[in-house]
Amino acid sequence: MDLVSRVQQIILKPKEEWIKIKEEEISIQQLFTSYAAILIAIPSIAQFIGQSLIGRSIPFIGWYRIGIGTGLLYAILFYVSSLITVYVFGIIINALAPTFSSKQNQANAMKIAVFSLTPAWVAGVLYIIPFLGILVFLASIYSIYLLYLGFAAPLLDTPKEKVVGYLVVSVIVVIVLMAVIWIILGAILTVGAYRAI
Repeated sequence: MDLVSRVQQIILKPKEEWIKIKEEEISIQQLFTSYAAILIAIPSIAQFIGQSLIGRSIPFIGWYRIGIGTGLLYAILFYVSSLITVYVFGIIINALAPTFSSKQNQANAMKIAVFSLTPAWVAGVLYIIPFLGILVFLASIYSIYLLYLGFAAPLLDTPKEKVVGYLVVSVIVVIVLMAVIWIILGAILTVGAYRAI
């Protein structure tokens, strides 16, 4: 699997790419080591650069940045927790399959979880400039569309009438998982001191 080509195709031609993905034999380990682990590093590193090296302007307070040590800790925790989140997301997608008359297939469920999050991870480079982080949210909305196409492909043989329900429940699950990450990382940042430039 060529990483750059896969990223381009899943973002630009997702319907065709999901069909290719369904036919590919990729182990879960390969999926994480040669794809997810690399792409998750993009927002992790970008956030470190944006928050610790560049900083941000806070109205009525001035220009602030997170200390290097705190920023590094945050980046590492974000990276590890994102890997865990996408793995748990794949497990949940597979566990939910019978509820939506789909066939359980852990490898394909992981493919859906990993490849659907590609736009959000790639857009994570925008965290280098902290106020552009909102654009990552927009990319995450596109990830929801990719998730829909992954269910409709169908990687888990989901009946057409069940795709939307499967999508809604899966999106709620990933939002809850991401909220937990942000709460944990936010608590760490609150404990870590911001320092003025």
